[in-house]
Amino acid sequence: MKPKYKRIMLKISGEALAGTKGFGLDQQTIDAIALKIKECYDMGVQIAIVVGGGNFWRGRSGEGMDRSRADHMGMLATVINSLAMLDALEHLGVECRVQTAIEMRQIAEPYIRLKAASHLKKGRVVIFACGTGNPFFSTDTTAALRAAEIDAEVILLAKKVDGVYDSDPHINPNATKFDKLTYMEVLNRELAVMDSTATSLCMDNNIPLVVFGLDDPENIKRAVVGEEIGTIVTK
Repeated sequence: MKPKYKRIMLKISGEALAGTKGFGLDQQTIDAIALKIKECYDMGVQIAIVVGGGNFWRGRSGEGMDRSRADHMGMLATVINSLAMLDALEHLGVECRVQTAIEMRQIAEPYIRLKAASHLKKGRVVIFACGTGNPFFSTDTTAALRAAEIDAEVILLAKKVDGVYDSDPHINPNATKFDKLTYMEVLNRELAVMDSTATSLCMDNNIPLVVFGLDDPENIKRAVVGEEIGTIVTK
């Protein structure tokens, strides 16, 4: 199969790495995701990844806690997930680097845009951890920002649901799924795709978004080769 995209940003929710356990890391799930990433890598696709931290911590979990401190704790959760994904990919023979927006040199490289781009050109997968390094910004915003910085052709947003709906399909069994949307429609209808900051960043930089479910990791490969899955959001 021939990939549709040469360079992608893959955003994986932290909850996805927990599998059916709902918390922490499920190695079988991580290995299955890593295997599909390797298959895309073997097709010559340049892959950048942002992983959320919701399987360990979400900023809003810290009730009564200072928001900045709670968000910094969430950033540390993304480092755990990034290292787990790094390890799984390296076991498959994929050359990989983790870059963090908050320096922790004994664990990973600090984020440097030109160095990240160099890694990608050399065929290394790059995983971005610690979000943007700033509180009040989500990992979705990180994915949009880093995608713009590295000139990614598309953002593949792997979530727990198989696309974008007009309401929560877990609550409303009659929720309607969208096949295609514009970013303005997402913003005007306040659809739960990304937060508004991330959505605006994608719109301003004309980066298409493919939203799909990660219940079947094969969907990563399907999205890369251009199959019509999930929901496509464009300008």
